[in-house]
Amino acid sequence: MAKISSFEDIEVWKKAVELCEKIYLLSEKSPLNKDFGLRDQIKKSAISIPSNIAEGFERESNNQFIYFLIIAKGSCGELRTQLFLAMKIKHIDEETHNELRENCLTISKQLSNFIKYLKSTKK
Repeated sequence: MAKISSFEDIEVWKKAVELCEKIYLLSEKSPLNKDFGLRDQIKKSAISIPSNIAEGFERESNNQFIYFLIIAKGSCGELRTQLFLAMKIKHIDEETHNELRENCLTISKQLSNFIKYLKSTKK
């Protein structure tokens, strides 16, 4: 694996930022914009993903990085649950839910693979 000099170089961080942007745009133009509690929680879960990747990287410890990647992965699961609920109560349509769910699953898989890689190497 190539040397990563900043968290902005990490592909999964880039994908998480893209997902976060989609969530923020969705929250402005869907019925979510009137459901303050769910809207805010969805946005918090989404922003938690790239934020925890960045924080873990900046800790400069392999163990700390892994810990924060695990938190980011948990936030993906939390976001998937909230998106499912948003679909069930008709705040978003099924197509939007499925697209965002797939984004979350891709990020979760990338995080899992990154965690496995970091566990197999020593800093």
